[in-house]
Amino acid sequence: MGISREAVIEALGTVQDPDLKQDLVSLNMVKDIQIRDQNIRFTIVLTTPACPLKEVIRNSCVEAIEKLVSADAKVDIDMTSSVTSGRADNTPLLPEVKNIIAIASGKGGVGKSTVSVNMAVSLAKAGAKVGLIDADIFGPSIPIMFNCAREQPRIVKKGEKNLIVPIEQYGVKLLSIGFLTPADNAVIWRGPMASSALKQFIGDAEWGALDYLLVDLPPGTSDIHLTLVQTVPVTGAVIVTTPQKVALADAGKALSMFKQPNINVPVLGIVENMAYFIPPELPENKYFIFGENGGREFASKYDLPLLAQIPIEEQVRESGDIGYPIALKEGPAGLAFQALSENLAREIAIRNAQFPQSEKVEIKL
Repeated sequence: MGISREAVIEALGTVQDPDLKQDLVSLNMVKDIQIRDQNIRFTIVLTTPACPLKEVIRNSCVEAIEKLVSADAKVDIDMTSSVTSGRADNTPLLPEVKNIIAIASGKGGVGKSTVSVNMAVSLAKAGAKVGLIDADIFGPSIPIMFNCAREQPRIVKKGEKNLIVPIEQYGVKLLSIGFLTPADNAVIWRGPMASSALKQFIGDAEWGALDYLLVDLPPGTSDIHLTLVQTVPVTGAVIVTTPQKVALADAGKALSMFKQPNINVPVLGIVENMAYFIPPELPENKYFIFGENGGREFASKYDLPLLAQIPIEEQVRESGDIGYPIALKEGPAGLAFQALSENLAREIAIRNAQFPQSEKVEIKL
């Protein structure tokens, strides 16, 4: 008697997604089952191409079929992905963007833009469709970090509207005020003008279909932050800090802003940047220049995931200066950013499965 489709489905119904804590069949992750004699082929649709547990899920499926269907079965699994969305359709803006992620810090100098750049590149390397808005209007650094400071976006006409076409580099779509103003000129604007620029980057740009749109916010809490959450539904926020007490105190203020009842944007996790120094000549050694595990303790205090501890490496600075992000290279920092992108993608998938979709917020001050 041959292998039945029902038997395969029943077996795969015993395999859980380790993050979502439900079985693959209930989550509708099993597609295109094909059976020929003892050969079984099907597709598993993951919630993100950056899934760190891809091989765990694959091996669990093979084991379930060999145990519950046939020990002689030859199992061939295609792994693909379809990123889930964390936003409600309560705004016509960015209709094809599934998740909008705010990257914030309580103070400047903690490497928030470096983290944003390398996180975006790592997600794109994994196969995700990624965009990055440099919303740090007064200190745009992303054009330099992507080696496209001399680029200028094209304008296309769509209906009656002129739209900015984001510049694409390393698989990431980019917009920054740095593309639109002379590099040596200071941007001297009042808050409403800066907020207007962010609205243009969101509403007057041709972003197309994206899995993740990261928004690199200015340090602190400002008009820009409020403009973002009032303009589009934000799936969640990431807080970047260093281990030192001053940075952690300000990180607490950034966290508090997103947790305000009238804002209520889920915080997906904490990134501890500059967690330790690794000398190039002694790669096994770690020196905790700014204190040890400050970000880990901060995350634990607020019951949030620690997404990554990123080391200080000379190569991180050099890569940012020459416009070739460290996430594109091998080494401890590159691996740390890969782990960060995987953990972020995991937290987004969990958030989208367990919590209501985000809506843009109405704030009355």
